[in-house]
Amino acid sequence: MPFVSSDIAITLRSIGLRPAMLAVLFAVAGCAGEDKFPPACPELTLLPDAADLSRFRPSGRDITDMVLDAKITAVPAQCSRPNAQTVVAKMNVNFAVSRGPAAVGRSAALQYFVGVTEGGRVLDEQDYQIGVAFPSNIDTVALSGEEITLNFPVNPQQSAAAYQIYVGFRLTPEQLAANRARGTR
Repeated sequence: MPFVSSDIAITLRSIGLRPAMLAVLFAVAGCAGEDKFPPACPELTLLPDAADLSRFRPSGRDITDMVLDAKITAVPAQCSRPNAQTVVAKMNVNFAVSRGPAAVGRSAALQYFVGVTEGGRVLDEQDYQIGVAFPSNIDTVALSGEEITLNFPVNPQQSAAAYQIYVGFRLTPEQLAANRARGTR
């Protein structure tokens, strides 16, 4: 059974509407309700100076001294609006981690942080840790951190777009200086 009657289909064809265009029209018409669009989300920033982590043994900084090399590869997030006063952002931090030639074991721990600002003012910052296990004969792994849920108060004058989320590795001063000297990868 056709979606539209043959009379309507003929009329639509005669004015030049193709089935794909018709589908778009119906989809747009279905979005007319105010709750159909996703809420504004906070801006999400991966801090360039804190997106990489390289650990070396104390005796040097050569590639043969590298214990671990890690990179934050993505921070996928989704926002929802459970009520008129709150926007909820759910996110994960994804990593690529390589075991260096100077690594002693087959496991490591990475510390990273997620923070929230509003107008340049830090509202909150939380530290997280993820364990890395390298299987036998595998020296590079990809993994995802725990799901992080952030709640943002909103009102008609302030959407969740007024907030910023930032993510990075928790680095030592030496690691941060090395990242800044090297530049982003």
